[in-house]
This record gives sequence, C-alpha cells and structure tokens, in this order.
Amino acid sequence: MSDRLSCSQSTRRQLSGVLLGLLMFLLFVPAVSAQPTASGDHVSVRWLAPETFAQGPETIGFYFEVDPGWHVYWRNAGDSGAAPRFDFMGASGDVGEIQWPFPQRLPIEHLTNLGYEGNVAYLFTVTPNAPRMELVVSLEWLVCKVDCIPGYGNMTLSRPVSTSANWLSQDLELRDQFAARVPQPGTASTPLWSVTSVSAPEREESLQLVLAAESTGKDPAAPEVFPLDGALLTAAAPRVEKNAREIRYTFERVPGAAVPPATGFVISDGRRAWQLDDLPVEVSAGAGVPTPVDTGQPLWLLLLAAVAGGAILNLMPCVFPVLSIKLLGLVGPGETVSGRVKEGLRYAAGVLVTFAALGALLLVLRAGGAAIGWGFQLQSATVVLGLILLFWVMALSFSGVYEFGHQLMNLAGHSRGGAFATGVLAVFVAAPCTGPFMGAALGAATLLPAYAAMAIFIGLGVGLALPFVLLCAFPGLLNRLPAPGPWMETLRQLLAFPLYATVIWLLWVLGRLVGESGWLIGTLMMLALVFALWLGRHHFRSSKWLAWALVAVALVASFGAVHRLQQSTPAAQNNPVQTTEGWQPYNRVAIGQAQARGQAVFIDYTAAWCITCQVNKKLVLESDDVEALFRKHNVYLVRADWTNQDPEITRALAELGRNSVPVYAWYPPGAQTPELLPQILQADMIEALFAEDESSER
Repeated sequence: MSDRLSCSQSTRRQLSGVLLGLLMFLLFVPAVSAQPTASGDHVSVRWLAPETFAQGPETIGFYFEVDPGWHVYWRNAGDSGAAPRFDFMGASGDVGEIQWPFPQRLPIEHLTNLGYEGNVAYLFTVTPNAPRMELVVSLEWLVCKVDCIPGYGNMTLSRPVSTSANWLSQDLELRDQFAARVPQPGTASTPLWSVTSVSAPEREESLQLVLAAESTGKDPAAPEVFPLDGALLTAAAPRVEKNAREIRYTFERVPGAAVPPATGFVISDGRRAWQLDDLPVEVSAGAGVPTPVDTGQPLWLLLLAAVAGGAILNLMPCVFPVLSIKLLGLVGPGETVSGRVKEGLRYAAGVLVTFAALGALLLVLRAGGAAIGWGFQLQSATVVLGLILLFWVMALSFSGVYEFGHQLMNLAGHSRGGAFATGVLAVFVAAPCTGPFMGAALGAATLLPAYAAMAIFIGLGVGLALPFVLLCAFPGLLNRLPAPGPWMETLRQLLAFPLYATVIWLLWVLGRLVGESGWLIGTLMMLALVFALWLGRHHFRSSKWLAWALVAVALVASFGAVHRLQQSTPAAQNNPVQTTEGWQPYNRVAIGQAQARGQAVFIDYTAAWCITCQVNKKLVLESDDVEALFRKHNVYLVRADWTNQDPEITRALAELGRNSVPVYAWYPPGAQTPELLPQILQADMIEALFAEDESSER
C-alpha cells in the first residue's frame, strides 16, 4: 500500500515538473525571440522611438530599411503584393492605428503596385499609462523586386517614461520626415481641391472622380490620386482630363466589382497628402451623358407648349429691342401687302433656321458625349462681346449718332437680308429668356430621340415668328397701328434706351464670364467704336481709313482678349454667380453628405445671363424673410452656377428633366427625389415648403 502511494506521489511530482517546464518554455521562448529589431531578406526593421517617453501621446514607428531596387507596400498594395501587418500582443498604454505615408505607383510588368521603393516608416501613436512604455509586436511583411519574399519577426520596446520625451536627433528627423507624408483627414475638400463628384457609369468598368481647384491664384498641377479600396479600383494611373475649372480622373474598376455606396481616396501634391473617406458614389447611366428616353409626355403636348412658349418670348424685354427694328419697318411708307408678307417669311426663315441649327448642334454634341444645354451660346465670352457690339451699334443708330442715313435700321427694316438677320438675332437674345416658359419642353428635348427633339426646337421657332408673320399677312392687324408720321422719329429714339439697357446687361454678363476685366474690355471696345464714328465724320479721306483701321484693331484685340481670359480663368474664379452667406457652390459630394446628415437641401440652378434667375434671387431667395426661413430650418443651400459651361451641372439638370435655367430643386430631409418649384418664384412658395414639413411632423 505504501509502495503504491510513494509511486503515485512520484508520478505527480514528475508530471508537475513537466508542466512547469512547459510553462517556463512558453514564457521563455517569446522573451528570447522578441527583439528590439527584426530582419529578413533585403529588409531590416527597427524602432523609431524616443529614448525616454513623455507622459502624453507620442508618435513612433517601425522603420523599414529596404535594399535598393526592392519595395514594400502601402495599405492598398495595388494589383499584387500585400501590405505589412502589425499585431500588437501587449502594450503598457494605448496604441493608435497605423499611419501610412502616401505611396508611389510601382509598375511591375503589366501590373501596378502601390508602395515604397526604398526606406519607409510606418507610424502610430502611443500614450503610456505606466512608468515604462512596453510594447510586444508580431510583424509580417512582403518585400518584392520582381520576385517577392515574405518576412516575419517579433519586436519588443521597453523605454522609461518621464516628464518629457528624449529623442535621438536622427530618429526624430526621420519620424518627422515620414509624418509629413501621412495623409491629413479631410471630408470633400482639401486646401487645394474640392471633390465635385464621384460617379460610376453602370455600363462601363470605370469610376470618375472630379476635382475643382480651390486656389484663387495660379492653377495647381493635377495631384496624384490613390484609391483606398483595392477591391474596387485597379492601381493603374487614371486617365486625367484637365480644363480651366476642373480635373477629371477616370479609374479602371476591378472587373466584376460591385459599386459601393461610398469610397475613399488619398490625394497628394507630392509633398503633402489628404485622405478623403466616405465619398458618396453615384451610379450614372453612362459617362455623364443623358440617354435618350421616353419622357412620358405626348409629343403633341410638348410641341404645343413649345409654340406657346415661343410666342410669349415676343413680349420679353430681351427680344423686344430687336423686334422694334421690324416694327419701324412695318409702319414705314411704301410697303405693299405682298412685300410685307415676304418680309414676314424672311424673318420667320431666319428664326427657324437658327433654332434648327442650334438644335442640331445640341443633338450632335449630345451624341458625341458632351454635356451641354440650352443657352450655351451665352456661355461664350466672344459671343456675348459680339452681341454687345451689335446692340451698341443699333442703339447709336437709333439715337441718331450716324449721319449716313441710319444704314443699320434701313438694312434691318427694308433689305431682304435684314429681315432674315433680324430673325437670327432674335433667337440669340431670346435664349436667356426661354427658361421661364420652356424649361420642361427644352429638358425633354435633351432626352427625346433626335427627331422629336428637333421638332420641339422647330416648334419654338414657329411660336417666336408667328406673331410677326400674322401682322404681315393680315392688313387689318396692321391698320390698327398708328399712321406714319413724326411720332416714328420719337419712337425710334425712345427704343434706343432698351438697347442701351441690353448693352449694360450684356456687359455685366461678360464681367461674370471673364472677371472684372470683361467690363474694361467691353467698354474700351465701345469707346473705340464711338471715337471711330466721330473721326469718320471729318471730310478728310484719310480720317475715314483711320477710323476703319481703329475699329478693326479694337475688335481683334477685344475678341482675342476675352477669349484668352475665359480659357485661362482659374477654376476658383470661374464661378461667376457669387455665393452669399449660407449659399454653397454646386458639389454633388457635399450635397450627398448634407443629405446623409439629415439636412434639407435647396438647389438654385442659375446663370448670370438668365434675367429671371436674377429677379428671383433678389426678390425672393435673398430676401430677409426667406433667408431667415432657410436658417431656422437648417437648410443646406446650393447655388449651381451655369453661367460658364459646366458638364456636372448640365448633367444634373438633365437628370431633373431640364436643360435650361432657372430650376429650383427642393429635397426635404431624408428625400432623394426633389420637388421642382415653379420657375417664377414667390416668397409664399418657399414658406409652403416648411409648412408642409411642419404639418407632416405633427
């Protein structure tokens, strides 16, 4: 019995010894294998840390020293490779996330990797909570040239904690060098750029990122952009398209990758970088170009609206000064019925041909993938300057400055070409007045098949020309006009003033298009023209030649200057409709973020050349009562300026079924589909929006 007890005790002692030895082995092995450094083929790793830690947060890192020609990887390794892993097994304090310096693109055969060729430091922040800062970390990495070699290691750090940090100068310099390359957090903008949109065409394996420059000085170079999501986008360099206002990046999507609701990028100017997370991704029909669809409205109804809208244009202040020329021609002596009918038909031909040409141009550009809308002719500074010149000459003629028989008026009123030219001019100046009456029809024209869209443009021309043709065809209507007499000279001089007002308005539009220099260039051209007219009144033959030479030089210089100015205006200055307090420029990403925060959104699609837009803005949108309503309900206000051609705004209008301004889109909190307000606003319409919201809450 005693022998069995002693044997059992001996066995237990042996087993305890084995277990104790195993425990000591498990505790001892990590202590032996974990070192202050780690190394592998072509890589050695050491700490970048102070000799003594301070009691507060401190940024430290792993410093990878890599052989020449070899590289390690960024958080998104790209088309191949793998990012290093850092597994913190123990720490006497708080440990933050790894901070990744912005990478470079590394082409390897037909692939592109994202990483670091040469030495790099992966940083993180620690906050000690004990007398010594202790860290135990397991590392994994991949180092590549053409072939790749994995590496593993365990590292420990044990440093005292005192009142202040004590760094070796070379380590602190390395730490700061790579800390400057760590992307700073951002939202939808950086000090140099703001994100206008992120979109993925559903029928293409691509994704587009559009940036707008924030700087008001010299245009910055296109930054490097790196995708954060390697499962969504390839690492290949994107296609970059740059103009005076924006930079568009087109990335290749990973084949078969689903488009997420949001994604992120790192943007770098080569010295600094910013990380933009959670940018909403919009799935578009294709490359930002609206696809022709059935609008759901009968074509005959759209045509009827087009004819009615064109007829109403005759009453608009931007068209009446042009028609006044024809009015004087109609009541002049010596006109027969057949002659008047011919005049009316020539005028109608000018209107219809011009509407058809503009409509055809819009459809050709649409088919070619361009985003363009109605009113695009007044988005050109040279066209606006040409209209300034034309209306200035007309106004001077009406005021009697000419002493050679009012040739312009005679040309427009009596010559065969004059009636046609008057019709052409009427269409050009009618464009900014079209929106209030023709928004839906013109919007449908951008989405309908080509034949239906062209029918709408022709319908507009019929409506604009019809009242004048009726006056010419029916003498009874003409008989209601006063008989010719001295009153015609008084009327002619009176009609000069709306022409002068039109010139002032066009000068303002020109200033919005190219900046303050537009006013100066336009007025100097007008001054040169008046001086040439005065010079031409002298009887010396040389004075007339000098006058024509002066006009030619002034015109060439003026048109060349405004063209260069519009092409070279920096993006931040090319937003002519100035935003007042509370109003933000159009930015799809920022709008999406406001909606995600639960804010209501109000978008004012406007343009400097749109008279109705300016009236609505001054009388309604910027009135004290309406602004107070917007502030009270925390509405995110957006002013989408379409004065200059802007593909993003054109695309947004097309998505709303519109192709002209003004358009007012109201998104209540949580709504993704907007309510479109009438194009002639009243304050009570804005009040009704919030009354509806308050009643729904109750």
